[in-house]
Amino acid sequence: MTARGTPSRRHLLTGLAASGLLLAAPPVLAQRLWTNPVFAADPFSLGVASGDPAEDGFVIWTKLAPEPLAEHGGMPMRGVEVSWEVAEDEGFTRVLQRGTGLARPELGHAVHVEVTGLQPDRFYAYRFTCGGVRSPIGRARTFPAAGAAVEAMRFGVVGCQRYEDGFFTAFRHAAEERFDFIYHYGDYIYEYRTIRPGDRPLTVARVMPGDPDEIYALSDYRRRYALYKLDPDLQAAHASAPWLVSFDDHEIDNNWAGAISEEAGVPPEIFALRRAAGFQAWYEHMPLRRSALPNGPAIQAYRRFRYGELARIDVLDTRQFRSDQPCGDGWQVGCAEALAPERTMLGPAQEAWLRDGFRLPPPRWTVLAQQVMMMRLDSAPEIGTARYHMDKWDGAAAARRRLFDALGEAGVVNTVVLTGDIHQNWAGELKADFDDAGSATVGVEFVATSISSGGDGAPMTRAGGSVCRRTRISAISTTSAAICATRSAGTAGRPIIACWTVSARKAPASRRPRASSSKRDGAACAPPERRARFRPRRRRQIDVTARHLWHSSRDTVRCAWGASPPCISTPITQDRLFFRHVEARL
Repeated sequence: MTARGTPSRRHLLTGLAASGLLLAAPPVLAQRLWTNPVFAADPFSLGVASGDPAEDGFVIWTKLAPEPLAEHGGMPMRGVEVSWEVAEDEGFTRVLQRGTGLARPELGHAVHVEVTGLQPDRFYAYRFTCGGVRSPIGRARTFPAAGAAVEAMRFGVVGCQRYEDGFFTAFRHAAEERFDFIYHYGDYIYEYRTIRPGDRPLTVARVMPGDPDEIYALSDYRRRYALYKLDPDLQAAHASAPWLVSFDDHEIDNNWAGAISEEAGVPPEIFALRRAAGFQAWYEHMPLRRSALPNGPAIQAYRRFRYGELARIDVLDTRQFRSDQPCGDGWQVGCAEALAPERTMLGPAQEAWLRDGFRLPPPRWTVLAQQVMMMRLDSAPEIGTARYHMDKWDGAAAARRRLFDALGEAGVVNTVVLTGDIHQNWAGELKADFDDAGSATVGVEFVATSISSGGDGAPMTRAGGSVCRRTRISAISTTSAAICATRSAGTAGRPIIACWTVSARKAPASRRPRASSSKRDGAACAPPERRARFRPRRRRQIDVTARHLWHSSRDTVRCAWGASPPCISTPITQDRLFFRHVEARL
């Protein structure tokens, strides 16, 4: 005994082995296995995925679920061995590694295999086999070795995919791109009760089967993930490239913050139970390493990746350790609490980890992959009045200041922040002092719109149109969605909106507009001093099939970054010149 009443590790392991709880003991394990399984339906109904790439390997994932919406996915409460293979080609004529993984009932029969010993900067094929059934083939890749010269990387930024709000067409387009990797910023599922047609003004594109209520228990979270993962376009995107996954709020509860639920009157110790259920379900359904295995209501989600000498990617966690939203959350005017120096978005440990990372040998690009808008966003329509959203970094201004100071002290340049959450495309500069238009630019931020959340979208938000009218900026074409950037106007330093168009909806051939240029459309919304930077560029129309609902603001944000500035671009539309312009300001 190590202390009074505390068993030593040897006594504990001996006791576990004797009681049959230590699954690593071979005789005990054999008794718990379902040998020679026979499935009535495809056990790989939820597809395959890869993630968390390193220079010598990656994680491959699947989850056995012959009846994905049934209790336990239609699986017995026994472990099942699953075979896996990794090959150099999709025909599996050159298999490099084989092995078996254990699908445990404790983890909903999910399988996470950490593959190592591979060559850097290469694509590989993988698949699983169980009960004589083979899974679909997935495409994974290793990242370039640290310090290796890399010319470019191509990746997608996706998230916010509420089931009822629309179809997952953008994921099919992401799969067709065959990216180097895909970053998912969160809101993979939504925890709300089902919505039916007529329950709200917004169109309900599809209805969740079974009329589910809001989810709280592990079994409910598992069923919600299964429903989402049955979507063939989402499965195709997962199989097409490795994913770097994060979570935002809806994987647990809308706008939760640390130990605090959005729902009033929920004690932290009770909310911890919901966090534990949500985190376990998230882990079970994502291609994550063992280091991310939840420990009750806690999970290690922030982590670092290196893509050769080109980029360092820090995936952040802006939910677990943050301060509660000040002034009651939402849009607020004059919230002094948001300026309190002790407020945090990352927590002390994660802030220290990030500062230490900034002091590492610098890459060409420093990428902060996170969830909620970092740049300041004033939504007040009146000049002289400021209104900020307390769930964003505006609700913890001191934390943002500490982050910007850490970048400056470490001499980090070419910082890029990837964000989601607000169901709109945005791009803008991160200023050392948002009240001073002439202050240093410490980085740029790209905010990706949603896959489906928020419905059909619009070329311009109502607030954006109001700003454009006040500043005599022309309205943009109704066949396009908008990507907006903040800039400072006049001596007041108040951000206003400049707008660039993004083609995202295919019109019938007879009604399709003539090829348009960024000079005609994009420059119409640009500040006068920037209009000369635009050059004609044909707008790319996006091909969609009639069976899918395509949203005008539902394209995947795609980035191709090269080693020699200026090089940020988004190949999706003519707005790539704008993104290059933003990068050139760094």
